[in-house]
Amino acid sequence: MTLEIAIEDERWTSLGVEEVAQDAIARTLVHFGLDLETCEIALLACDDDRIAELNSEFRGKPVATNVLSWPAEVLAVEEPGGIPDMPEADFTGEIPLGDIAIAYDTCAAEAAAAGKPLADHLRHLVVHGVLHLLGYDHIRDPDATVMEGLEVEILGKMGIDDPYTIDDSL
Repeated sequence: MTLEIAIEDERWTSLGVEEVAQDAIARTLVHFGLDLETCEIALLACDDDRIAELNSEFRGKPVATNVLSWPAEVLAVEEPGGIPDMPEADFTGEIPLGDIAIAYDTCAAEAAAAGKPLADHLRHLVVHGVLHLLGYDHIRDPDATVMEGLEVEILGKMGIDDPYTIDDSL
């Protein structure tokens, strides 16, 4: 797998963003039977200010968010709850999947609020971003059900609890 990581916020380095992201991406791609040797993804590890700029530029929402993704190819399905086709290799034999950006401040705040380790939340958001690159979305309820189910399944294989279960004991 070709994973290009640009670290704009050094706080990600102490978390081991490169290793965590590589593992989460690889496990997600393997889940779908994709050949790791041919897949290409770029990851930007930034802060809230940078992701707010990107969110404003690409989505018209001038606020920070946890993760953004830009698929190299539109794979989304029209039928609610449908399963996207898997991407195919281009003429070079590679499968360019797209780009993901993740913001430290928002991710750290979300992890703290949920009482979860930041590394686990990072894994979740990387899996989430890769699913977007593969054509999954959560705008419509049936699509959200499919996407969240995949996240829970993939994260479970990593030993991470269902991120959508609320712990009332916190």
